[in-house]
Amino acid sequence: MLVLLILLENVFPPIPSEIILPLAGFLVFEGEMTFVEAIVAATTGSVAGAAVLYALGRHGGRPLLLRYGRVLRLDDRRLDRADDWFDRHGPKIVFLGRMLPGVRSIVSVPAGLSEMRVPVFVALTALGSALWNGALIGAGWALGSRWEEVGEVVGPLTLPVSVTVTVLSVGYAVLRIRQTRTE
Repeated sequence: MLVLLILLENVFPPIPSEIILPLAGFLVFEGEMTFVEAIVAATTGSVAGAAVLYALGRHGGRPLLLRYGRVLRLDDRRLDRADDWFDRHGPKIVFLGRMLPGVRSIVSVPAGLSEMRVPVFVALTALGSALWNGALIGAGWALGSRWEEVGEVVGPLTLPVSVTVTVLSVGYAVLRIRQTRTE
């Protein structure tokens, strides 16, 4: 069940891992599963959900972006540059992005779009997800019957982290676009 919930959480981000994973930690506390079983199940779900979004980016992303590129001010040249940037920094983005609320799911799409090698994507996704999952499951386990407190602490951080990452990404993109126009 945990595999399915985390898979859905990855594909439909409004389902919060910040609630699901501490609850799994409570189940570890209650002896319903082991800590390792919980991490393996959650990480399996994370990788499966990320694979769905990766496939969407890889098999439908570029044509869709180019079709609506005028609205997004994208063309082949700009998309190629973004692709090159992701090719250089993608592994860091995928690994670290798996541990950032609000970024966890969407990072799979540009990885697919840039055709990151599947074994690399899966390995980085599994490692980053295992760390995130382990932290939240461990927190739920440590708090026992007070597992909801994890969501109360982590949940409010989701919006500020998401906004910060979005603002920084847009700011970086704007700077890069301005630099390319002056070249």
